[in-house]
Amino acid sequence: MTKSMTGFGKGEATLKDKKITVEIRSLNSKQLDLSLRLPALYRQSEYEIRTLAARRLVRGKVDIYVTVENQKIQTPARIDRELFREYVGQAKQAAEYAGIEASADALTTAVLRMPEVVATQTEAVSEEEHAALLAATEAAADRLDAFRTQEGEILMADLLRRVELIERYKEEVVPYEKDRTETVKARILENLSKLNAEVDRNRLEQEMIFYLEKLDITEEKVRLTNHCNYFREVARSEEAAGRKLGFIAQEMGREINTLGSKANEANIQILVVKMKDELEKIKEQVLNIL
Repeated sequence: MTKSMTGFGKGEATLKDKKITVEIRSLNSKQLDLSLRLPALYRQSEYEIRTLAARRLVRGKVDIYVTVENQKIQTPARIDRELFREYVGQAKQAAEYAGIEASADALTTAVLRMPEVVATQTEAVSEEEHAALLAATEAAADRLDAFRTQEGEILMADLLRRVELIERYKEEVVPYEKDRTETVKARILENLSKLNAEVDRNRLEQEMIFYLEKLDITEEKVRLTNHCNYFREVARSEEAAGRKLGFIAQEMGREINTLGSKANEANIQILVVKMKDELEKIKEQVLNIL
């Protein structure tokens, strides 16, 4: 099944007091180029998220955003109440001893700045929360994969239509081939007649046959047909076929270019230009195929 590298997926997991959201966006890239942004709290899960993404997404420029929303007000800062009360008592005594009248606000502000009164606790991630994070990531990858599949079907339909157009233009070359041969023969004979020189007719026929064989495009047409058939076969039967389809498109280009160099006929050249135009569009679209 052909998939696009472009897509978006979102997954969510709801716990008792938290909501975890994972968003994944991807664009085309030759390799897996993964960027991960997540809260510091979940840094311990980074390796598993990256491993999951590499297994599921394979290739592309991928951005993963993890956000967590607390359902109730929480703060990692904690006030040591016993230590706070002890400092307040000492501060009052010191103020009385110095004859200073200190307000409650001033005492509170001063005491909160004392060592170890306010401490930041590192919040631990439970197994349940870790599992929820990975489940949200998996859900986002599922939705992204579905998006990629849908986009891939649209892309492949367009690619195959353009391959058919190339083959149609190739068939339109056939009527001009015989006329082209006669035109080349007539032009050679006309130029020879202008020379007013004796010509060995047998040798002339041999040289003319040799020259016309060089202009024959039968092999190029056969190889182009084979490449078009192989393109269809790979598109229908292989997963992650983007690179291979790109190589096949290059081979198609070689045959089309050779057709153009051997054409020696205006109508054939026009058809070759049309084939090249479709092929360039194929090459552009293939870059988006996984």
